[in-house]
Amino acid sequence: MEILWTAAAFILTLMILSYFIGDNPLFRLAVHIFIGVAAGYVAVMVIYQVLLPHIIWPLIFGSWNEKILALVPTVLSILLVFKLSPKLRRLGNIPMAYITGASAAIIIGGAIYGTIVGQGTAAISTLQFQSGSGYLGRLLEGVFILLGTISTIAYFQFGTGSGKNFTISQPKFVQGISKIGQVFIMITLGAVFAGVLLTALSALIDRLVFIIQTFGGL
Repeated sequence: MEILWTAAAFILTLMILSYFIGDNPLFRLAVHIFIGVAAGYVAVMVIYQVLLPHIIWPLIFGSWNEKILALVPTVLSILLVFKLSPKLRRLGNIPMAYITGASAAIIIGGAIYGTIVGQGTAAISTLQFQSGSGYLGRLLEGVFILLGTISTIAYFQFGTGSGKNFTISQPKFVQGISKIGQVFIMITLGAVFAGVLLTALSALIDRLVFIIQTFGGL
């Protein structure tokens, strides 16, 4: 079995790397296989980690309180299926509204408390006095982080009006800070792109090493 799995991984690796010579049926077949495997994995995880333990088993074996709690997502899920029917699709708006509202609340709460407040608190904490060597370096680092946080937030300035009447009214000092924030954003995007590129190169090197080792094992 180990030889079969190694051979399958070797063949799929070659099929993926065949994209270097252009789009071809072997590459598309490998992509479809990976998508099918990923969809099957997600389906199995949803069934055994969500549906069975949180809906099916509570409805069958749970107490009355557990059955009532499990009935709510069950009804919402059934209503969501009505989105497939042109006549009854309005009933599917109820769970869609719940999903949209819950997702917006999670995103906004995470952005405020997880990003803005967390980043601001971390930046301010670096400015606290700490005795010992290296304090000046930590102070400069804290000032740099705090400047990056404030200038980046100042860059996202919403305007008023529409079309030709659209204007952005900013004081001069805010415009200067937003320019600094634009530099921080470009540096961040460059770092993210470099990280993605390094990850892709690491995966490519790993696959090339796998191919070389497979040939060496033969």
